[in-house]
Amino acid sequence: MLELMMLPFLACLILTGIYTYFGIHVVEREIIFVDLALAQMAALGGAAVLLFGIALEHPSVYLIAFGFTTLGAGIFALTRMKEARVPQEAIIGIVYIVSAAAAILILNRVPEGAEHIKEMLVGGILFITPKDVFVIFILAVLIGLFHLFYRKRFLLISLSPDEARKEGISIRWWDFLFYITFGLIVTVSVRIVGVLLIFSYLIIPAVCVMILVREFGRRLVIGWIIGTLTSIIGLYASCAFDFPTDASIVCSFGLVLIIVAGVKKLVMKE
Repeated sequence: MLELMMLPFLACLILTGIYTYFGIHVVEREIIFVDLALAQMAALGGAAVLLFGIALEHPSVYLIAFGFTTLGAGIFALTRMKEARVPQEAIIGIVYIVSAAAAILILNRVPEGAEHIKEMLVGGILFITPKDVFVIFILAVLIGLFHLFYRKRFLLISLSPDEARKEGISIRWWDFLFYITFGLIVTVSVRIVGVLLIFSYLIIPAVCVMILVREFGRRLVIGWIIGTLTSIIGLYASCAFDFPTDASIVCSFGLVLIIVAGVKKLVMKE
């Protein structure tokens, strides 16, 4: 059983590393559902290729899915404005729901469409391959290094956009780079782990650390610890109680968030 869970555990560590970082940015920007929207755009691209009889394992699927994700990144970069009548979260929600509906319409026209819809939502991390782990790892490292090199600009546009404007930084350009790099890791991982697991790794550790600490670096380290421990809990519960692995991890994240919020409330009372 330990051997069966080794690859899923390695994948969970990689997801924790990259998505906790993006999650802190996303929560700070108050665009909570952007990962769902980008993941759904990638899934829509993957669904579209099925109409042409292309297998999901074909390399061209990633390119097409990334093309759809790039479109979403462009929309989100253009719709971020200092003063706007329509909140960006509303735009993100519209992109998500329309792309989800379009994917359902497409999958309704292909064989085993219902199964593809299920995979799109919950994924199948238990069946991840060494190749999948390697690809996600290399991509996460490259994206991480890119963000590390330009960390000041990415932090400014997320935490202090007004200051970034004063320094002459192009908000839309760096927003686009943020979304395109985020969308790239989403495109590769959504087919493997599904939309729900991506959302959990992105948002829940970030929310936990924002409850606990204020400084970005400390948030990142604590978020990695929370994501790792929660992954272990979810994988163990899946083995011990024969739960679906992906759902077990998601529910573990929910339980950990409740514990963190409860502990914080008790400490504040004291």
